[in-house]
Amino acid sequence: MPKIVADIMSRDPIVVEPETPLQEAIKILAERRISGLPVVNDAGKLVGIISETDLMWQQTGVTPPAYIMFLDSVIYLQNPADYERDLHKALGQTVGEVMSKNPITIAPDKTVTEAAKLMHDRNVHRLPVLDSESQVIGILTRGDIIRAMAAEQ
Repeated sequence: MPKIVADIMSRDPIVVEPETPLQEAIKILAERRISGLPVVNDAGKLVGIISETDLMWQQTGVTPPAYIMFLDSVIYLQNPADYERDLHKALGQTVGEVMSKNPITIAPDKTVTEAAKLMHDRNVHRLPVLDSESQVIGILTRGDIIRAMAAEQ
């Protein structure tokens, strides 16, 4: 019988709220040696995820979008909305300002194969595991999948 997500996920993951100061989230990531945290609202529902990738904007900063001038008009060569989003990530002081919204999630009864395919296809490193009420009950990382593969050897 194939393994399911519930068999290998990390249960009761550490979560933060959108109002959590960014420095507190960074400290949790560093001390616990983890690369991402689910973000939940007051009702415990998932609203986002904050990862090392989101935090890189804090160090790297943001480059304004390239543009050209043509007949007194500005023509952007990149989407200015992307610049606005990235700027908020670079200047954000709370988790809510920096997190990625609408994270990709998975149910605990899905197979590990389905989870691995989803992670690969969507290029994500972790999947919050949600119950039927959209509560975070676990987190599944690429490392969890690799450890499960090694245990089968």
